[in-house]
Amino acid sequence: MVHPIVLLGLLMVPYFSGSQAENAFSQYWEEHIGLPHPPHWLTTKASPLSSHQTTMFMKLMEENELNSHLHSFCKQANVACSKNAFVKKTRNDTTLPPIAQWNDAKMKYDLPNKASISVASQGGLPYFRESMVKEGGFMHVPDLRDPMSYKSFLPRYLASKIPFSLAQIKELKKFFGVVDGSNMDDYIQDTLEICEKRPILGEQCTCVTSAEDLIDFVVEKLGHNVCVWSTESVEGSYENVRIGAVKLIYGNLSKPPALCHSQPFPFQVYYCHVLPKVKIYVVEIHARKNVNHVIMACHYDTSTWNPNHLAFKLLGFGPGLIEVCHWINENGLVVWTKAQR
Repeated sequence: MVHPIVLLGLLMVPYFSGSQAENAFSQYWEEHIGLPHPPHWLTTKASPLSSHQTTMFMKLMEENELNSHLHSFCKQANVACSKNAFVKKTRNDTTLPPIAQWNDAKMKYDLPNKASISVASQGGLPYFRESMVKEGGFMHVPDLRDPMSYKSFLPRYLASKIPFSLAQIKELKKFFGVVDGSNMDDYIQDTLEICEKRPILGEQCTCVTSAEDLIDFVVEKLGHNVCVWSTESVEGSYENVRIGAVKLIYGNLSKPPALCHSQPFPFQVYYCHVLPKVKIYVVEIHARKNVNHVIMACHYDTSTWNPNHLAFKLLGFGPGLIEVCHWINENGLVVWTKAQR
């Protein structure tokens, strides 16, 4: 049993106080990635827990006592197992940060039968043709927010001890206090289905549950010398914007980029995959208040996609007959490419 005085000292550590955790993550980044420092969005999503806090919470977990200190764990780790996890859905449920309808459809990227056209087409198309994005033209842009910006990764060692499979979903929900029928219940189910789905032909994919795992996946697939791309801001969301310059920033079809999608879960999870024949563009959009630079990914090989994929329902045609493009929402969908020399 953890000594009560030691435990009290742990639980009194101020929330988000640990620069030690940030320094440890920055060091891991510098040792593996050929860039001087991690992007700000990734630093903010890295676990705020210090090594001391992690060790103490691990002891509580190993001795089946963490549930008695769940509130403190959730607060210090910045994960979603507060009252939000307990509330059942109602018609006007606002207990969780809103996931825009476009992002909700986008999360079902690989579960096409769950996303309806009526949901996906509200506030801008989630999928479109490359020819629809031309300088001087206009386009309705969907919600560019990161739908899961309110929580952090767990430290790798802690995350590895938490159940993360459909077979263990009951234990997982019990661990975080998630009740049946809540929004979080749906989010967990959807994310685990995406993480356990069979990859399509030519796809390499995984779900990462720590910032270190994210870096390891990128290095394994692309090497140490990489670039990371994300949309500049959320300006232009839900607006009919004027398209400015459209610039190709990565067009090597033989060395595809890695795309990582933020998934709804009690702690930060990214679904990362590598698909063949993808080009990356930066698009200048002129919104009502400011100019934004939005990242756009275009898939030129859709031959192995599900015929019922939402993109084909919205655009017509079918697998292999068209290219399919989509926006990269701010920090919630991130693109990694090989550095071009």
